[in-house]
This record gives sequence, C-alpha cells and structure tokens, in this order.
Amino acid sequence: MMDNFTPGRFTEELIAAGVPQEYHGWLDRFGVGALVVKMGIRFLELGPERSVATMPVEGNTQVAGILHGGAHVVLAETLGSFAASLHAGPGRHAVGIEVGATHHRSVAAGLVTGTCTAIHLGGTLATHEIVMTDAAGRRLSTARITNMIRDNRGR
Repeated sequence: MMDNFTPGRFTEELIAAGVPQEYHGWLDRFGVGALVVKMGIRFLELGPERSVATMPVEGNTQVAGILHGGAHVVLAETLGSFAASLHAGPGRHAVGIEVGATHHRSVAAGLVTGTCTAIHLGGTLATHEIVMTDAAGRRLSTARITNMIRDNRGR
C-alpha cells in the first residue's frame, strides 16, 4: 500500500532522471528503465506534445570516439515512447512499432539534447519527431517514432 508520504521503490531514480513530480505515481512501479539510467538520460520537459531530455556523450561513444548512432536512437525512442505513453493516458499504453533516424553530424563531447515534437496524436497511433542537437544548437540527427496505442489488459 502506498501513501502520499512514503517514497516508492523508484523515487530516487525518477528524481535523478529529472522526471517531474506529477508523473512519479505513474512511473513509480517501473522507474524509467535500466537503459535510460545507463545512458545518463535526464528529462527536462515531459508531455505528450513536447518532451525534452539530455544525454551525455561521454560513456555513449563508439570506437571512433563519437556518440554512437544507436545512442541517438535510444534517446529518440525514450522521448517518443514516454510522450506517446502520456498521450495514451490511464488504462492504455504505447507500443513502439517503427523507429528510424538520420545522422547529420557527429559529436565527441558534451551533452546532446533531444527535443520530441508530436506529429500525430490519434486514438490508435502516435507519431513523434525527435531532433538531437549539440550544445551549440547544431542538428546532429533526426528521428521519427510511431507508437501504437493499446488498451491495458486486465490481469
């Protein structure tokens, strides 16, 4: 049983990831996910129409010393999936069905910022565009994710 005063299992993780307090009840059973923690993703803004997060380049590089292309996609899918889940609302959930990215330029240090913007928020599908930029605001990659919105099944 939870009350409004006892921290949940993932409270510290949610705070460290920058998840706004208003979403702690929604995420406290699951946290933000082990990959989000490992990648160092930190949310700055979270909503169905627009979400923003940062991720460090350090620790997420490929052998050439630049941010791994897959790391771009992890940030994009994280933002798009969280935004779609918020759009789905109570009693529903989002399931990713397509993600793709185009890489425009590399980055070897600093923080990458992902800005997720809704393209379509429907009853069965949600599509978001995610633009990753460096500290100077230069576009590093552009991704798009589509999530299917489903009703939760009773257990």
